Amino acid sequence: MAAANEPIDLAEDGPNEFPNGLFEKAPQTTAFNKLRKRLLRQVRQALDDFDMLKGQKRWLVGLSGGKDSYSLLALLMDLQWRGLLPVELVACNLDQGQPNFPKHILPGYLENLGVRHRIEYRDTYSVVKEKVPEGATYCSLCSRLRRGNLYRVAREEGCDALVLGHHRDDILETFFMNLFHGGRLAAMPAKLLNDESDLFVLRPLAYCAEEDLAKFAAAMQFPIIPCDLCGSQDGLQRNAMKQMLTNMETQMPGRKDRMLRALSHVNPSHLLDPQLFDFAALAPSPRD
Repeated sequence: MAAANEPIDLAEDGPNEFPNGLFEKAPQTTAFNKLRKRLLRQVRQALDDFDMLKGQKRWLVGLSGGKDSYSLLALLMDLQWRGLLPVELVACNLDQGQPNFPKHILPGYLENLGVRHRIEYRDTYSVVKEKVPEGATYCSLCSRLRRGNLYRVAREEGCDALVLGHHRDDILETFFMNLFHGGRLAAMPAKLLNDESDLFVLRPLAYCAEEDLAKFAAAMQFPIIPCDLCGSQDGLQRNAMKQMLTNMETQMPGRKDRMLRALSHVNPSHLLDPQLFDFAALAPSPRD
């Protein structure tokens, strides 16, 4: 794979050059080309920084029908087309049995693109509604059930990794949720091994801003499918973190990028965890 800082030339890229019409509806404007190049550069940087391609041959790309997962698939296909992503992609949507879920949209979209895909049905919606007390949030249980099924599908499809569409803002929101509510310093890693240590979980959008992904998805005219489960709840902790970060970014532009940078420049000796840094071993140098 070429270095992430090598430029990508979009001068030759019209809607008819890309196979299967992925960019057919995208605007042919300088603004969109700059956005597309920025997102591609950030994805390449994440792939490089976290060595995501090492030993990888096939990825299962989780496709929920939201703006982030659509953008993830499109950007990975873009890099693959350019010869910069030597990995086979298998898109997977987990139909969780939500009422009024438009079952035809994702299969039709993926078939038109010629993307290898699998639609998996598991009624986790009923399980979540049954198990979660009224007034509590659905996200945690829903996420665990969804992840377990995606791991299973990844194994059945012979994939090396499950690839998810979490972005910069998701990572920061998770960090502050853990800080304020969990009492620990932890975020959402760009690369990890699952508990069974047989699959990687990768987040190539780790450096991408949610605002940029929203603009990209709107320009690409993806057929967005709203969530009728956790997306229908008000007052979630994550929503509060999102609003806090939005307010900070409005008052001090660039703070989100600085906070993300801080997560990759950790100084253990300046924290308070004796298991992370051996404070007992500290000793002054002998004086003359």
